[in-house]
Amino acid sequence: MRVTAGVLLSAAFASDATAQKPPDGLLRTLAESGSRFEQARQRYTYTRHFSFHEIDRHGRPGGSYDEVREVLFSPEGERIEQFVGRPHDRLKRIRLTEEDFRDLREVQPFVLTKDTLWRYELRFKGLEDIEGESCYVFRLSPRQVLEGQRVLDGMIWVSREHKQIFKVAGKPLPQVHGSDHQNLFPQFATIYQEVDEGLWFPVKTVASDILPFRTGGQAVKYTIDYENYQRFQAESTVTFGDELPESPP
Repeated sequence: MRVTAGVLLSAAFASDATAQKPPDGLLRTLAESGSRFEQARQRYTYTRHFSFHEIDRHGRPGGSYDEVREVLFSPEGERIEQFVGRPHDRLKRIRLTEEDFRDLREVQPFVLTKDTLWRYELRFKGLEDIEGESCYVFRLSPRQVLEGQRVLDGMIWVSREHKQIFKVAGKPLPQVHGSDHQNLFPQFATIYQEVDEGLWFPVKTVASDILPFRTGGQAVKYTIDYENYQRFQAESTVTFGDELPESPP
């Protein structure tokens, strides 16, 4: 997002050196599970509600952007996105960019798969209980950011019992600090829950950050709610066509 014209999410982790280390092969198991989930998710419909707010210097809501999209299938079995009603863009200082809308699909609902595991260095940090779930905590750092990629720099919490990602927190990369423009992205956290047997889906993303634009810091907040997951039951073969444009008209 770019500026036109604070509170940071903390990624707390357990640092007890004596904490029980994860079992050998956990990351490989996690990536294999993520690959299966990524394939299974393509057979589900759901609703995504994105609500973004600028915060003024007094801590009060300023401009806003709000949209609801359904991710579903056409009668021909083609996976599509469509707006529920029209998006409401009342932003005053921020302009959402194509990368913001791409992150809604690729970064905030983060999945570690066999195809993406190589992109990251993961370092075990310890154990932490989150909402009653005992988790292994890993620092997640991209090894490099190739042109055209969107990646996560942050933390992941892996359920010790279920061997599934329970939470991610961090910041999308790359952050752009050009000589003539900036395109900055806030820290966020996403929580996952078991929606179907053995399948853990993102259910809530929250963000609260101050974006350090050269013209002055801009506080922002947003939420993403993922709801109404349903398995697609049609007998027709599922194909994947063109999605909606990254940003609304």
